[in-house]
Amino acid sequence: MRRTKRYRLEGDKNPLFHLYETVSFWKTFKNTAVIEIGRFVPTARMKNILYRGMLGMTIGEGTALAYKVVPDIMFPEQITIGSNTIIGYNTTILAHEYLTDEYRIGPVTIGDNVMIGANCTVLPGVDIGDGAIVSAMTLVNRDVPPGAFAGGNPMIIKPVST
Repeated sequence: MRRTKRYRLEGDKNPLFHLYETVSFWKTFKNTAVIEIGRFVPTARMKNILYRGMLGMTIGEGTALAYKVVPDIMFPEQITIGSNTIIGYNTTILAHEYLTDEYRIGPVTIGDNVMIGANCTVLPGVDIGDGAIVSAMTLVNRDVPPGAFAGGNPMIIKPVST
């Protein structure tokens, strides 16, 4: 089960259509600009400094977000990534989701020594445990235990053998 908090707008409004009633336009504008710059920054160290300082993300030492990784533009401060972790090319990490009748916000925690392959989508409210491996093109729609291998859509988790 993902850990998200649910919100409804009064009068059954479509939350995405009324986006700026739920999050500041200027916050979203600034975050979008920072993320667009960050997508093309050539070094992991520079990208981490940018994302920590301007987006409020928690990113551990030695972690690398590959080219074109997109953290959540509305609530990036809800994302925590451990040390020595690799997030693959073009992966999206979401801390929010907008539906027709509600929106949800949930923290994303990615542990230490995690490998997330290219073109993955991590949904809000998910924990990926230390040492886990997520294969390319996976929709991470639930928690991944420490050390496990996860892949596919729908995601299949293979626990560590002892």
